[in-house]
Amino acid sequence: MATLAEYIWIDGVKPVPTLRSKTRVIKVEGEATLEDFPEWSFDGSSTGQADGHFSDLALVPVTFVHDPLRGDGNFLVMCEVFNPDGTEHWSNTRAQLRRTLEAGAAAQEAMVGFEQEYTLFDGDEPLGFNEGKTPAPQGPYYCGVGSNRVFGRELVEVHTDACLEAGLMVYGVNAEVMPGQWEFQIGYRGFEGDNNDVLTCTDHLWLAGWLLQRLGEEFGIRASFANKPKKGDWNGAGCHTNVSTKAMRSPGGLEVINGAIKRLEAKHKEHIAVYGYKNEERLTGAHETCSIHEFRAGVSDRGASIRIPLGVNKKGYGYLEDRRPGANSDPYLVTARLLTTICDLPEETFTYGKEQTTAA
Repeated sequence: MATLAEYIWIDGVKPVPTLRSKTRVIKVEGEATLEDFPEWSFDGSSTGQADGHFSDLALVPVTFVHDPLRGDGNFLVMCEVFNPDGTEHWSNTRAQLRRTLEAGAAAQEAMVGFEQEYTLFDGDEPLGFNEGKTPAPQGPYYCGVGSNRVFGRELVEVHTDACLEAGLMVYGVNAEVMPGQWEFQIGYRGFEGDNNDVLTCTDHLWLAGWLLQRLGEEFGIRASFANKPKKGDWNGAGCHTNVSTKAMRSPGGLEVINGAIKRLEAKHKEHIAVYGYKNEERLTGAHETCSIHEFRAGVSDRGASIRIPLGVNKKGYGYLEDRRPGANSDPYLVTARLLTTICDLPEETFTYGKEQTTAA
């Protein structure tokens, strides 16, 4: 039968790439497989990815999920971007993560999870700041309840339902510290049948972001991933990243975690380079952050660069939380950089050029 497939990809806009998508009519017989989604071309000169005189680039489908907006039989298709000669396009950051996994991170059974913060805007102001009103100071908004504390829940609820219907590995949602600010989490849930591999979790984060922005069209609300969406005494927005290897998750893993933290400290500048645009506005040492110029790790310390959760410290094994990535960071690059360092892979494994990052 004829059905609709929404092809989604990351563009080449600088300093912060965004998502693009377009719809293709395909024919699916029986249960859909990746082979049902053909490669497709697009105009790279309109997305910051090519010059006008030679602008065709290829969309290569790499994964798909059910489309919860169009309903049964329709799909959301995540794509990588390739040059006409079949080589990876410079904007194809997923390819960097693939290479990192192939270089040894997959053999160490790496896992990753994300805590994606974002801010809902009505026009030029976050929800809760509208009509020239300044809300009360931070305090009552985090995980709050009530119309004077929570703004945008209607969109958030619809987005959460859409993620679940699509089969994305969303495992939590909450209102955040600043008015109009929210968070959703993607990663390991312990559910039978979940595919917890690194590429799947990272793909799901991008797809959840696409759904959030697409649903925002229906509400007239814009989801911002700016690292400091509101100047002043307000929290920034991050994408805290939880990561582990099999050795870290096994008894005695705390020693492995501490070894990984030492390697992370030695590569602090290299990580910050791909952790988000204008991240220095967020990583100030205030508002639950460590200064961008400092590296610090601690148990249950939300003002540290790296947090060892209290439960992990008690058990003696588990995972670590990198609190440095900003909300507008590319999770493919963040994860590849983290795994290169934590898994002690050769530095040349991470080949993404500085001129192609979203560094501040």
